[in-house]
Amino acid sequence: MALDAPTPIAPYDAPIKDLYAVGEMPPLGHVPKQMHAWAIRRERHGEPDTAMQLEVVDVPSIDSHEVLVLVMAAGVNYNGIWAGLGQPISPFDGHGAEYHIAGSDASGIVWAVGDKVKRWKVGDEVVIHCNQDDGDDEECNGGDPMYSPTQRIWGYETPDGSFAQFTRVQAQQLMKRPKHLTWEESACYTLTLATAYRMLFGHEPHELKPGMNVLVWGASGGLGSYAIQLINAAGGNAIGVISEEDKRDFVMGLGAKGVINRKEFKCWGQLPTVNTPEYKEWFNEARKFGKAIWDITGKGNNVDIVFEHPGEATFPVSTLVCKKGGMVVICAGTTGFNCTFDVRYMWMHQKRLQGSHFAHLKQAAAANKLMLERRLDPCMSEVFPWAEIPQAHMKMYKNQHKPGNMSVLVQAPTTGLRTFEDALEAGRK
Repeated sequence: MALDAPTPIAPYDAPIKDLYAVGEMPPLGHVPKQMHAWAIRRERHGEPDTAMQLEVVDVPSIDSHEVLVLVMAAGVNYNGIWAGLGQPISPFDGHGAEYHIAGSDASGIVWAVGDKVKRWKVGDEVVIHCNQDDGDDEECNGGDPMYSPTQRIWGYETPDGSFAQFTRVQAQQLMKRPKHLTWEESACYTLTLATAYRMLFGHEPHELKPGMNVLVWGASGGLGSYAIQLINAAGGNAIGVISEEDKRDFVMGLGAKGVINRKEFKCWGQLPTVNTPEYKEWFNEARKFGKAIWDITGKGNNVDIVFEHPGEATFPVSTLVCKKGGMVVICAGTTGFNCTFDVRYMWMHQKRLQGSHFAHLKQAAAANKLMLERRLDPCMSEVFPWAEIPQAHMKMYKNQHKPGNMSVLVQAPTTGLRTFEDALEAGRK
């Protein structure tokens, strides 16, 4: 039997209760009234270890096209930090709920399905992509669902994310879980992988093609680690940018053609006023950075695509080192949102600035297929227990996390488990 072939969950004994301890398994398909969750409330906005507090809340009810998932493990992403801080916007200004459960990545088991759900059944093992929409406008039917006016990110713009025993999602968010991975490995990759996939393959005519050179900021992080692997798999040349020398071997091991340590240069932050001495100093440093790229790509070969997400600190350099007719594609602003650049190099060299936001189901599924086929490594670096979810976000907030992606355990009682039966057995010990 193929490793990814569906296998039904064997019968097991469990009591019927209204609330279960974290890690305790209800009977398959039994939906309790309440659940444990790490909740954020508006009055607690602040750093993750203050904003996120343990609460007992009601299990969300599902609509006809929705699914309730028992969360086995969840991924840690920067939008959990944003949700806690209430910046750049408070999630409560969007969904208006009393509390917010963050978390936009998860692996788990379908626990209940709406009466119009056809593709999934109770007991299916799944990973979840984080795009939601209402499905009834032109973009959702023949266009790009990411352009739908109803598009929103589950766990950030909805109140019911993955840092709880159960989560409510739209049925179209579900994808097959790679069964060669553990629960925690399955939980850590979908948001960053699908985001990287759309950035590189979703903006024609600037899709990644064999032989292209791509500059990847934050090459050792969640987004960067998948960008490097995708570029390598497509026959491109990834040039990774790191901030610590001890990350060089990790990035090269992912398939990068070269690595640059940005701390060797002094051209970061907002662009100085053009034609001032400060601008000249910045420009000279930026050209040194460009030469470091040429040392990898060959003299005169600027990059075809810049894979951007730091934003404010790096954007002026990104727009300079991108080649004529190339693209700077950006999906975040982790160093700040006030991006500046010298527009002369944009219009005269006809470069493209492209915003990119997560991915639609077809793109997420294409990325997930690469993981199912074992063409990609999830690059999971650290796993945290349920009780340390705020601390995991604090590590990310302070940029103290290891290269790769972080996971947290929810219903999975320990690491290294690959099946529901494994989790049941481990929970009995």
